[in-house]
Amino acid sequence: MFCNQCEQTAFGTGCTKIGVCGKQGEVSDLMDVLVYAIRSLSSVALQAREKGVRDKHVDHLAVKALFSTLTNVNFDKKALEHLLQRVIKSKQILADKIGKDLLKSNSELEAFGIGKSMPELEKDAARHSIQSFSPDADINSLMQTALFGLKGVAAYTDHAAILGVESEEHYTNFYKAMLAGFDGKKRDLQAWVGEALNVGSLNLKAMELLDEANTKTYGHPAPTMVSLKPRPGKAILVTGHDLKDLYRLLVQTEGKGINIYTHGEMLPAHAYPKLKAFSHFAGHFGTAWQNQAKELPFFPGPVLFTTNCIQRPAESYAHNVFTTGLVGWPGVPHLQDGEFGPLIAKAQSMPGFTKETAEAEVKKHENESVFTGFAHNAVMAVAGKVVGAVKNGYIKHFFLVGGCDGARPGRNYYTEFVENTPPDTIVLTLACGKFRFFDKNLGSIEGLPRLMDVGQCNDAYSAVKIALALADAFGCGVNDLPLSLVLSWYEQKAVAVLLALLSLGIKNMRLGPTLPAFLTPNVLNYLVQNYNIAPISTPEQDLKAILH
Repeated sequence: MFCNQCEQTAFGTGCTKIGVCGKQGEVSDLMDVLVYAIRSLSSVALQAREKGVRDKHVDHLAVKALFSTLTNVNFDKKALEHLLQRVIKSKQILADKIGKDLLKSNSELEAFGIGKSMPELEKDAARHSIQSFSPDADINSLMQTALFGLKGVAAYTDHAAILGVESEEHYTNFYKAMLAGFDGKKRDLQAWVGEALNVGSLNLKAMELLDEANTKTYGHPAPTMVSLKPRPGKAILVTGHDLKDLYRLLVQTEGKGINIYTHGEMLPAHAYPKLKAFSHFAGHFGTAWQNQAKELPFFPGPVLFTTNCIQRPAESYAHNVFTTGLVGWPGVPHLQDGEFGPLIAKAQSMPGFTKETAEAEVKKHENESVFTGFAHNAVMAVAGKVVGAVKNGYIKHFFLVGGCDGARPGRNYYTEFVENTPPDTIVLTLACGKFRFFDKNLGSIEGLPRLMDVGQCNDAYSAVKIALALADAFGCGVNDLPLSLVLSWYEQKAVAVLLALLSLGIKNMRLGPTLPAFLTPNVLNYLVQNYNIAPISTPEQDLKAILH
């Protein structure tokens, strides 16, 4: 195996025996084969489109399969083998529809997997490793960057498709991006920079689709106070990102005396009108994904993992864990398509919170509640007030501080940075990076809270819309605004978001806690020269440089 797609990759270079995330070598190799199979499927899907043949099931499968290779999603070899077989079978069915004999194809990519057994496919894994993309180190670096960004695109595209919002053109562009480097076209370094930025544009579209899906289905988020103090009674904890799974669980538990709590990136779900209408949608428990081994043993009910962010469940709580959707861990019960009966039965058999355990839990936070729901619709509703506060000198600067959280030392930087922002500045935040400071009371400016939670990582789309609206109001470009982006990254959704920001020409971003291992010095130098990307230093130094 060789895997360097996350921020915590071994020795800052790559995992070669077992993933820091807990991924076994054989699972990592299987993911490399699956990615190659998706490229193969993409080739046939594009040819089918040219002949007027489109299969929505194939489109859905392609993004789901790529999403399953994202960090902390699926660690179950059997589940991944099943996905690989489905991808190869779907390619064959699609080829039959257009009268193409894959075994007679001159393309090794197109014929991949046809008539091969699983052991034969797995034996071929090394040929499809990210190390084999190109002999040119810089091109290989950009090919990895594009692939990792596409994994984030696949995640957001899948989230939107689950809610029925999708775009045929977007799938076509996704297939084209998957084929780049494997379509016989020669690309130099500059062309590969363009391919990486194209992935950023794709991700912007994916986030737009998901924003439309979430808001059409559950309403526009509104500023909402969320309790961090549990209620006495039975409880279920939901983590991940999938609002549909959360909604279905709320429906199925209504009237059963079970309170539902969010964890991690599910926190912003409390701001959606259709979700917060449930009286047993009780509050939020815990912080970010990497703290689950410390926090979940203290949750007195079962835990449902949706979409991603799972770690190896510790013995202290493994028997309370369920997965659904693409999430998988060997030996953990997997619930299919909203069939939450076993989860609910488990909750009814467990003690739930008592008055004493609820009091103990809330003492872990600085405040008993936190605000969320400052998405683009909510902020634009008070845009006049915001612009007025800037013009009158009450607000001097905006910071967007957020991204993926992680366990690597140095992430306390983000806590200290936010704590030291001047009282005449606003902090926008999103994704699980906010859990470094989400329960801080920063006060307010002219009735506006200084700390505004924009939402999940995909709500970077909201942050972009807010920034563009402010630029329009002030008659300037986004890079001319008193706005600074201080980002943390961990996995491939963060790569996709970063590429989306770069595709918009946004500059002067600070990135940490470390820079990606897959960026070569030349590629990094290009980003520095053209976008002024800089690694974080210390909160004091960075604040001084930003506000000088």
